Amino acid sequence: MSIGPKGKTSRARRDKRRAQSWKISMPNLVTCDKCGELMASHRACKACGSYNKREVIKVVAD
Repeated sequence: MSIGPKGKTSRARRDKRRAQSWKISMPNLVTCDKCGELMASHRACKACGSYNKREVIKVVAD
Protein backbone atom coordinates (compact mmCIF):
# COMPACT_ATOMS: atom_id res chain seq x y z
CA MET A 1 0.00 0.00 0.00
CA SER A 2 1.58 3.26 -1.13
CA ILE A 3 0.86 6.63 0.41
CA GLY A 4 0.82 8.45 -2.92
CA PRO A 5 1.59 12.04 -3.96
CA LYS A 6 -0.42 13.67 -1.18
CA GLY A 7 1.73 12.07 1.50
CA LYS A 8 0.94 11.19 5.07
CA THR A 9 -0.13 13.98 7.42
CA SER A 10 1.84 13.66 10.62
CA ARG A 11 0.10 13.61 13.97
CA ALA A 12 1.68 16.95 14.93
CA ARG A 13 0.45 18.69 11.75
CA ARG A 14 -3.02 17.15 12.06
CA ASP A 15 -3.35 18.07 15.74
CA LYS A 16 -2.10 21.64 15.17
CA ARG A 17 -4.92 22.16 12.71
CA ARG A 18 -7.51 20.67 15.06
CA ALA A 19 -6.28 22.75 18.03
CA GLN A 20 -7.71 25.97 16.55
CA SER A 21 -11.36 24.98 16.99
CA TRP A 22 -11.53 25.86 20.70
CA LYS A 23 -10.63 29.52 20.07
CA ILE A 24 -14.18 30.84 19.93
CA SER A 25 -14.41 34.61 20.33
CA MET A 26 -16.68 36.37 22.81
CA PRO A 27 -20.02 37.59 21.45
CA ASN A 28 -20.16 41.27 20.54
CA LEU A 29 -22.31 43.03 23.14
CA VAL A 30 -24.10 46.34 22.55
CA THR A 31 -26.36 48.45 24.75
CA CYS A 32 -30.13 48.36 24.25
CA ASP A 33 -31.55 51.61 22.85
CA LYS A 34 -34.62 51.41 25.08
CA CYS A 35 -33.37 50.23 28.50
CA GLY A 36 -29.55 50.44 28.26
CA GLU A 37 -29.00 46.77 29.15
CA LEU A 38 -26.15 44.85 27.48
CA MET A 39 -27.39 42.49 24.76
CA ALA A 40 -26.13 40.57 21.72
CA SER A 41 -26.25 42.61 18.54
CA HIS A 42 -29.09 41.92 16.06
CA ARG A 43 -31.13 40.12 18.75
CA ALA A 44 -34.15 41.15 20.79
CA CYS A 45 -33.32 42.49 24.26
CA LYS A 46 -34.00 39.95 27.01
CA ALA A 47 -34.58 42.65 29.62
CA CYS A 48 -37.28 44.73 27.89
CA GLY A 49 -38.17 42.69 24.77
CA SER A 50 -37.42 45.43 22.27
CA TYR A 51 -35.61 45.32 18.94
CA ASN A 52 -34.86 48.40 16.84
CA LYS A 53 -36.68 50.61 19.40
CA ARG A 54 -39.92 48.58 19.07
CA GLU A 55 -41.33 46.03 21.52
CA VAL A 56 -41.30 42.68 19.72
CA ILE A 57 -41.75 40.22 22.61
CA LYS A 58 -43.58 40.43 25.93
CA VAL A 59 -41.27 40.09 28.93
CA VAL A 60 -42.80 38.75 32.14
CA ALA A 61 -41.50 40.58 35.22
CA ASP A 62 -40.01 38.29 37.88
